[in-house]
Amino acid sequence: MKLVNLVGDRFKERPAGAVVDSHALMLRGGYMKFVASGIFSQFPPLLRTSKKIEAIIREEMNKIDGQEVLFPVTMPASLWEESGRYSSIASELLRFKDRNDVPMVLGMTHEEAAVQLVREYGTSYSKYPFMIYQIQTKFRDEARPRAGMIRVREFTMKDAYSFHTSMEDLEEYYARCHKAYERIFARAGVPEVVSVKSDSGMMGGSVSHEFMLLTPIGEDTLVICPECGYSANMEAADCIIPAYADEALQELTLTHTPGAHTIEEVVDFLKTDIQKTAKAVVYQENLTDDYVIVFTRGDLDINETKLRNFLGKEIHPAVITAESGIVAGFIGAVNFTGKATLLFDRSLKGAKNLVCGANREDYHYTGFNIERDYGEVEYHDFSKAFAGGICPACGKPVLTISNGIEVGNIFQLGTKYTKTMGMTYLDENGETKNPIMGCYGIGVGRLAASVCEASHDDYGPIWPISIAPWQVHLCCVRSDDAECKAFADKLYDDLQRDGVEVIYDDRDVRAGVMFSDADLLGTPLRVVVSPRNLGEGVVEITSRDKSINLKVPTAEAFDTVKKTVADMFEAINAKVPALF
Repeated sequence: MKLVNLVGDRFKERPAGAVVDSHALMLRGGYMKFVASGIFSQFPPLLRTSKKIEAIIREEMNKIDGQEVLFPVTMPASLWEESGRYSSIASELLRFKDRNDVPMVLGMTHEEAAVQLVREYGTSYSKYPFMIYQIQTKFRDEARPRAGMIRVREFTMKDAYSFHTSMEDLEEYYARCHKAYERIFARAGVPEVVSVKSDSGMMGGSVSHEFMLLTPIGEDTLVICPECGYSANMEAADCIIPAYADEALQELTLTHTPGAHTIEEVVDFLKTDIQKTAKAVVYQENLTDDYVIVFTRGDLDINETKLRNFLGKEIHPAVITAESGIVAGFIGAVNFTGKATLLFDRSLKGAKNLVCGANREDYHYTGFNIERDYGEVEYHDFSKAFAGGICPACGKPVLTISNGIEVGNIFQLGTKYTKTMGMTYLDENGETKNPIMGCYGIGVGRLAASVCEASHDDYGPIWPISIAPWQVHLCCVRSDDAECKAFADKLYDDLQRDGVEVIYDDRDVRAGVMFSDADLLGTPLRVVVSPRNLGEGVVEITSRDKSINLKVPTAEAFDTVKKTVADMFEAINAKVPALF
């Protein structure tokens, strides 16, 4: 490919509104163009990278016995009504009617389509297990698209669905797919992607993992133990509190705390430790507006995902009204007469002599003990894990908090979809049962942008050779020099003929412009042919990451480029774990 013919322009200036580097560089480098909020067209460089990612994914899915299929982007609403998600998913699901007034949806995920495709096929236990996958366009009407290709509304995704007759079989296959994902990310040049325990959310199921690329710009918060390797999304991470030291019970005392509404104000007024306080956080259920009050230790934050999962209902921060009987800023369990469900976080289990609200303006209790002053309660984990907290796996107080981009996810769905959609099979004994499902997704464009985010400098992306748009960037400096042009042309032809992917810049432009464009295209290996180099009988070969800087004799240029490209692939493959 000659650069002079490449569709798309490159720019020096950082585009306005590009908050993260990958977004800015992919706009500057002629990778994509904004169409609408969260919707982009792809120029050839990004499409070439996307196709290489797709090829890696296909190879790894095929290795674990996946069979590629294709589902429709547009589906009838009736299919989603079968699963119950047509009404349970909010406005992220784009709904519309066709010309015949039939309700339709744009697919944001394809569990329903997968079940619909194989429910007549999978009527006998002898057909199981099997896995089907697709690489397809999807649309999710995100409220706040951001960061270029990292959070979009229209995207290309690989989603796979496995079907099993036992949990043991699903768990075995789930582990195989987990290993395949590790291989995919390593082959794409980001072996540092970590797997974390996650919340299943709207997908359902009891076990799920997200694959995260650690980066400060990531939207997801990860809890990681540097000692034992435990990792989880903040939404799913356990919050462990050490047992309280035994101490003598104090009297429950009503204490005047004028103007002290927040925990921080109460702690300052009473000159006490924030860990000796019981904080009340108030929510309302979305459908009924019924109040839910969660009491937790004063220094902790409520994990709303845990609370939603416990309630089985959507919630929102409360708007406290006068008729609720809730005294905002002074809420406590003792003598509470308002209308609300009271819940207790396990961070309060065993605590004595707490400070809590007295349900009376400008008053708190000191010396509060839940069992003595309120009664027996059930404790549940409603709080967020925190830096320095206790690891749920090894028990050491060393947890760290990091940010990450989710580049893939896997779920053990169970029978959530097969049961609601009436997919059954006859087992060995002739009994009717529902197949058990697993689900496995990777966003192609998001992975490309994440690799760019992980590997770039101020001048452009530094693509791994396995997914780079081209493997070699050949620069003919001074194409008006006949000897220089002839040598570069021949090298280009020889490399192309031998299967090396070359982007060839033989434009009549300044060297600075040529090298700036090469940086923006991020090609792993750059070969510079110039009159000065040829005068010395050499060509210059450098890598985009600056680890290679060679001047090799012109007679060795072809072989050196070939060997260096092969070495780059070998370096990536050396980090790919074995599948079995």
